[in-house]
Amino acid sequence: MSVEPPTTAPPRTADDAGEPALAPASVAAPSALRTLRPLVLRLHFYAGVFVAPFLLVAAVTGLLYAGSFQAEKIVYAHELTVPVGDRKLPISQQVAAARKAHPEGTISAVRPSSQPEATTRVLLSGVKGTAADHTLAVFVDPYTGRVRGALEQYGSTGALPLRTWIDELHRDLHLGDIGRLYSEFAASWLWVITGGGLVLWFGRGRTRRKVRGTTGRRRSLTLHGTVGVWAAGGLFFLSATGLTWSTYAGANIGDLREALGQSTPSVTATSSGHEGHGSMAGMDMNGTDRGSHSGARSDVGLDAVLKTARAESLSDPVEIVPPADSSSAYVVRQIQRSWPEKQDSIAVDPATGKVTDVLRFSDYPVLAKLTRWGIDAHTGTLFGLANQIALAGLALALILLILWGYRMWWQRGRGSVFGRPTPRGAWRQVPVYVLVPCVAMVAVVGYYVPLLGIPLAVFLAVDILLSRITRRRTGHSPA
Repeated sequence: MSVEPPTTAPPRTADDAGEPALAPASVAAPSALRTLRPLVLRLHFYAGVFVAPFLLVAAVTGLLYAGSFQAEKIVYAHELTVPVGDRKLPISQQVAAARKAHPEGTISAVRPSSQPEATTRVLLSGVKGTAADHTLAVFVDPYTGRVRGALEQYGSTGALPLRTWIDELHRDLHLGDIGRLYSEFAASWLWVITGGGLVLWFGRGRTRRKVRGTTGRRRSLTLHGTVGVWAAGGLFFLSATGLTWSTYAGANIGDLREALGQSTPSVTATSSGHEGHGSMAGMDMNGTDRGSHSGARSDVGLDAVLKTARAESLSDPVEIVPPADSSSAYVVRQIQRSWPEKQDSIAVDPATGKVTDVLRFSDYPVLAKLTRWGIDAHTGTLFGLANQIALAGLALALILLILWGYRMWWQRGRGSVFGRPTPRGAWRQVPVYVLVPCVAMVAVVGYYVPLLGIPLAVFLAVDILLSRITRRRTGHSPA
């Protein structure tokens, strides 16, 4: 990958792993695709060495996250579940019980009990001691109105403290926006390393892909390649979906979707113009507005809003979001992220109880649906437990691939020192009509995925610099 001129160093010979030797000049020119193999090998090696630590952290934390769903059910069983009773109380009474126990903050949403044994969640924002982007979830027994407890909640999936802590560890190492660069860096390179590995693996002869009867580095390489092939599809998926909500690549993807008219739509939460609708923080025991603003009009209340949502076929689980101000409407939306997804939403005028807008998931643009499904599968909610097991399997596979990769590097040095990297100069064997389009494609992708493009440019610059320094000292360009 260096731009140094050819040297008189002898051609590389095949090592104990069976990697192909660089052909001498006297040998007939290989095919265009075959000339790319040494270049891909060098990229795969360097990317693996320097990016693998970040991928290892992402894989380990991802493995923990995959198990956090089931752990959450055990740790917070008291808050999440109740004995099944005869009849659930009206949602307004459940909210009133939550407000009596926790009068602080403002009600930002209500999630009625969606299963016979599930509690109702009343979400409070602006509570002292709660993170700005978190809410305080008050858990209410829907049959008795007793408050079972209160915990911080994060995100639309309803993550509680345990899963939130692991999620933030996986996403940003608890370092905030700076920490998010690590996960974007890992996601930006994962697909490159995976794709390079596939090219190298299928470029090997069929007999050299067998594990049986192999030892040493050859065995490590064969295990590395075999597991990599089986996990490749999942790794590509994790890379692509991880980038969709990353800082820089995610913003570019969002801009592209917007330009194509494929952004995720939202229901219009505007009422018919009646003034004086109070916030839910001022609701009385019946769930109606107490008139916290002068001249306030009556509010139809939570029970009527929920009844309207049921009439519009919004089945459980749902979330009710109160009006944000005097010109806003209630928003009721389905929040089921498991398959089949329930993502319909409606807006309800707080004064009349009439539906002012309806948005069905079936009407989402194609890319918006794919993004929703991709993110939910990445976060382990789309197919429930099976989804979480698959994520755990991919995380374990990635951990093994990284460990085998480093083991091969060590074994290449015959167990005493790490092996030398793949020799420079492979790009010179690539025909111009292949090299130029490849460089152009890398430049375009690097622009839209900056944590791929910038590190690659830095690597090239450092590689060229080191090559020139070594050349001046020794008179030839080393590997």
